[in-house]
Amino acid sequence: MSLSHDHRPEEVPRPALIAIAGVVALSIVAAAVGRMTGSTQTAITAAPVVSRDLLFQDRANGSIAVFDAKDPSTPIAVVPPETNGFLRGTMRGLAQQRVRQDADLSVPFRLTEWADSRLTLEDPVTHRMLDLEAFGVTNENAFLKLITAKAGS
Repeated sequence: MSLSHDHRPEEVPRPALIAIAGVVALSIVAAAVGRMTGSTQTAITAAPVVSRDLLFQDRANGSIAVFDAKDPSTPIAVVPPETNGFLRGTMRGLAQQRVRQDADLSVPFRLTEWADSRLTLEDPVTHRMLDLEAFGVTNENAFLKLITAKAGS
């Protein structure tokens, strides 16, 4: 008895290859269109609980003064120099995007706490919205404190 096996690689049927290529191409096109139109942003379905418009001002000593836009005479918080890297980096990135777009730097940013306990930071000028929970609880809390901070504290 002779055991003879014919080992030819199996060919993938041509219609299956065409279907796979079509799905890959469609995925790439859908991602590109979504990116260009901005339709990849997740819709927010929860209601806002509290919202606050904030202004951020760099100081000569390296600190950042944070103001409620309704009363910009006294800061609600001062971030000491060389502290709170997340808040600094976030605000620097948003401000740089405004500069690149030659947009108004004096418009306040909107910090919103939602009914589902998410916290977002929105730039009404560039229409960027950051879901702060994505960056972890510690980083989110850096902004959460600003929702209830009182002037002069």
